[in-house]
Amino acid sequence: MRSALLGTLALVFGACGGAVPTSETDASPWFEEGARAAGLSFEHRSGHDREFYTPEVVSGGVALFDHDDDGRLDVYLVQAGSLLVPREERPGNRLFRNLGGRRFEDVTAGSGASDQGYGIGVAAGDADNDGRCDLYVTNLGPNVLLRNERGEAFEDVTGAAGVGDPGFGSSAAFFDYDLDGDLDLFVANYLIWSVESEQPCSNGLGQRDYCAPAVYNAPAVDVLYRNAGDGSFEDVTVEAGIDAAFGTGLGVVCGDFDGDGFPDVFVANDGRLDQLWMNEGGRRFQDRALALGCAMDQDGRAKAGMGVTAADLDSDGDLDVLVSNLRRETDSLYRNDGDYFTDVTARSGLGLVSRSFTRFGTGWADFDNDSWLDLYQANGRVASDVDGHGSSDPLAEPNLLFRGGPGMSFQECEPRGGTRELLVHTSRGAAFGDLDNDGGIDLVVANRDAAPYLLWNRAVRGRWLSVRVLDAEGRDALGAQVQVVFGERTLRREVRSAYSYCSASDARAHFGLGSGTSAVRLEVRWPDGEVLEREVSQLDRVLEVRPSGLPDPSEKR
Repeated sequence: MRSALLGTLALVFGACGGAVPTSETDASPWFEEGARAAGLSFEHRSGHDREFYTPEVVSGGVALFDHDDDGRLDVYLVQAGSLLVPREERPGNRLFRNLGGRRFEDVTAGSGASDQGYGIGVAAGDADNDGRCDLYVTNLGPNVLLRNERGEAFEDVTGAAGVGDPGFGSSAAFFDYDLDGDLDLFVANYLIWSVESEQPCSNGLGQRDYCAPAVYNAPAVDVLYRNAGDGSFEDVTVEAGIDAAFGTGLGVVCGDFDGDGFPDVFVANDGRLDQLWMNEGGRRFQDRALALGCAMDQDGRAKAGMGVTAADLDSDGDLDVLVSNLRRETDSLYRNDGDYFTDVTARSGLGLVSRSFTRFGTGWADFDNDSWLDLYQANGRVASDVDGHGSSDPLAEPNLLFRGGPGMSFQECEPRGGTRELLVHTSRGAAFGDLDNDGGIDLVVANRDAAPYLLWNRAVRGRWLSVRVLDAEGRDALGAQVQVVFGERTLRREVRSAYSYCSASDARAHFGLGSGTSAVRLEVRWPDGEVLEREVSQLDRVLEVRPSGLPDPSEKR
């Protein structure tokens, strides 16, 4: 029955792989896994042995960013290691330089990038306005800010910057909340936790297993740092009102949800009400998720929020939100209706499939460049109370790929996860970006106690335009808004890196344009209000744009 239904729906949606399939088995894969062949030699280690320590089940972040400004996205993979050994005995994070030709080189040695904390996630952004992308690593214990030194090495400047929050960090995001021209930093904390406070828990089969966050009754306060502009940050958590609510934050995404020009912050909380911190003029924040209808689902339930992403999915000019949740819970797709959000999960096509998996990393991207955003979700359980998916890892699950269409509708693509061979691991972070600059969005997925996936985009694709928006300092203008108009379609993107789960993605705004487009009208709006408008007739390229007064926009690479 399921096979017949999937075959019928695949025909309705058109080809998930580019050619209309006649049955479930005829579908063409969208991705080809190639981490080992590309040189991404990395094996995540959670440190799990006999005990079940909560940080072991949530670790796994990845960043895609151009650390040496050569026009190619490099890869940074967050490592954990044992919680029971000193910091200096842990294996450390790894940095892989993109050599082009779908090859990567491990350049960690001597780079200063190998923080040896018990790593959870990573954020990317230019913290010091020097035009180079820096890294902020969240750990169990003090987080670390790694300053990019001319694309050649990284320096740990955590102490001088004042951003070494000692909590249980998860996702973090660079954004300019006060619009003063430098990037501030939001850090989500999961729990108040220590090895000594761990509790003995069992799953539904009576076996020892990882605890749910409610067992600890120890939600944490997230942290907001304001960039002072001199290389240091000030903790303004209390001053800005972020201490007004506790949470179990795992996913973070920033964006202007109410269109007032100031970036807001959405936090996906595990088993508690999600938060939407609305920015009140760059001074204070107020959590309005409950009042706006996006703190819990349409049945009034707070779900186990893991990952989160945001985009103008229905092209009505405002940001919609997707929160990925625990097995036996559906995703939460909230349509932004201006004055409130509406839970449209059931009508989107995501509800039935998503209930069977625990989703962490999640993101919308137009993988086939047909002008509709698709969805990829990285999955993996947090409790081993049911049979596995043919894997020796009891937490392992296959990932999911959905093709997007009009009306905020989605249909799962076959083969499952978009790859010819089913990939089954305990996946956590997922980062999105065009690693080979061919116009197709690729993926790197972090897997717990396993090697990562590098998913090269092999879908049959339409035309495209990728826009790198820079500010006056030559850095990615996080928070800028980009719009393209062609035919009767208007597509909008915000320039952002932080979304998904504990990961940083390509900050370039990517647009799929379908097959018949020959030119678009481009509009870029910087956070300070400056606007650029121009016709673009040369497509299928990366376009770099800067504010007025700097060199004219041109194709850099």
